[in-house]
Amino acid sequence: MQTKFKRHQHVKLLVDPKEEDTEPFADPPKKIKKGMIGKINILLPNGRYHVRIEDKKGNEIAYVAMDEEALEAVDGPPKDHEDLENVEGWAHKR
Repeated sequence: MQTKFKRHQHVKLLVDPKEEDTEPFADPPKKIKKGMIGKINILLPNGRYHVRIEDKKGNEIAYVAMDEEALEAVDGPPKDHEDLENVEGWAHKR
């Protein structure tokens, strides 16, 4: 099967994930929204991608199941981990 994304590749969410497709890990759960960046965990048997969303410390805050059309490849997380709150679209943006 030809896939657009590879494991551990960083991607941007182009749409808000459905609530039933979100597995929160943070306590309390954080809202996962369009524009957040995560990385591909695995390709699911139904052809969707399991995407890991992390906070600035690298702790997982959620996993979401997304269709290929709802993802866009990005170069990776911001390089400056000291100033992540100011980077638009990053998962832990406040």
